[in-house]
Amino acid sequence: MTSRIRAIVVSVLLVGLVACGDTSPAPGGSGSPASSSPDSPEPSPSASPEPTSTIEIPPVGGPYDWTIDPANFVPGVDNPYFPLEPGTVLVYEGQSDGEREVVTIHVTDRTKEILGVSSVVVRDTVTVAGEIHEDTFDWYAQDVDGNVWYMGEDTKEYEHGKVSSTEGSWEAGVDGALPGIIMPAAPNVGLAYTQEHYAGEAEDEAKIVALGKRVEVPYGSFDEVLVTEDQTPLEPKVLERKYYAPGIGVVFEEIVKGGEGVLRLTERRSGG
Repeated sequence: MTSRIRAIVVSVLLVGLVACGDTSPAPGGSGSPASSSPDSPEPSPSASPEPTSTIEIPPVGGPYDWTIDPANFVPGVDNPYFPLEPGTVLVYEGQSDGEREVVTIHVTDRTKEILGVSSVVVRDTVTVAGEIHEDTFDWYAQDVDGNVWYMGEDTKEYEHGKVSSTEGSWEAGVDGALPGIIMPAAPNVGLAYTQEHYAGEAEDEAKIVALGKRVEVPYGSFDEVLVTEDQTPLEPKVLERKYYAPGIGVVFEEIVKGGEGVLRLTERRSGG
């Protein structure tokens, strides 16, 4: 999304893909949700699992020449750090530049074919000070290794109830845009990857900086949390951290450089 830095295939020996509901606390969450912020992550290489992926992760800084083979993708997305069960709704609350912000994520039961790959459609709606600020449809797909790819987004910003901008919209395969990784199958501290690449419009990158962290948010307490630092060359002075809990996805976000912003998970409704 634009208000915050947002926010994704065959073996290296092949050329088919080059380079790449309820609102009660979740299982493992505390019965009395807390609102304290997580500590700043400190990389812990010893906690990192050995990578097992055979599909190359798109690198940071290029070369931007990877391709997609639809045969290497599976239906749905069930990566433990980025599960997308249709019908799931996640609600986040926080502050953006001093104003109250609410973000609602809805995993729809719809799909969109992109580069021959069936991609899950996720709606992301942002309200600031009670007014709609951004409405986005994101598209995600998972490969056979379990990497979750970001296939594009259709985003609209609003001012006074009217669309003011669609900047940042992109679709893999259109005008040279490339998909990237939003969550790797085998995360390890220090792994960096391109999340999206549409030159001059969408160039988000991420790096895993910690594993095994503990985080408390209003929705509950979580262990084994994965932490990324996200940034883009288009806004080099801005740095954001995102905290991903197993079985949930993002539970906490904070801008640590270049602005002010924080979001905490307050509610989750299951799609089951």
